[in-house]
Amino acid sequence: MQIDITKLKSGLVSKIIIAEMKTFTKKELEGTELLELQDVHVDGTLYKNSIDGYEMDVTISGTMVLPCAITLVPVSVPFTTTVQGNIEEMLLEIGKIDKKMENTIDIFPIIWENILVEIPSRVISEDAKNVSLKGNGWKLCTEEQKEEINPELQKLKDLLK
Repeated sequence: MQIDITKLKSGLVSKIIIAEMKTFTKKELEGTELLELQDVHVDGTLYKNSIDGYEMDVTISGTMVLPCAITLVPVSVPFTTTVQGNIEEMLLEIGKIDKKMENTIDIFPIIWENILVEIPSRVISEDAKNVSLKGNGWKLCTEEQKEEINPELQKLKDLLK
């Protein structure tokens, strides 16, 4: 997302309105848990601060599609996040500043990093609530369940004291 800052730099405008929609390809999503990233809207403003730096205040929203933690079926998860701050500092923080900002600023790395932060650690689909979590000789154990100690092993543990 290249933003032309020449009018802002010369003082012709006080702010630049950002209203972009981004579509992500499968190749861009490689290396992430995302199956799809749909309808990503970036809306906000970019302006010059008092020390000749550039600030932005944007809202990023869209829908990410992630695999269900139990059934692996795709689950749509809407997200919204706000990004505010100095663009150069944010680019330095994520290690993506490679040239002096002359006439354009690429805000895509900042947008991408903030989308990645919004990915939930685990998603469970509505259909997974009816899935059996035990079968013939197995069951799914969660951290919430208390560990059952085999009484015979408990006797052995007492002998080793």
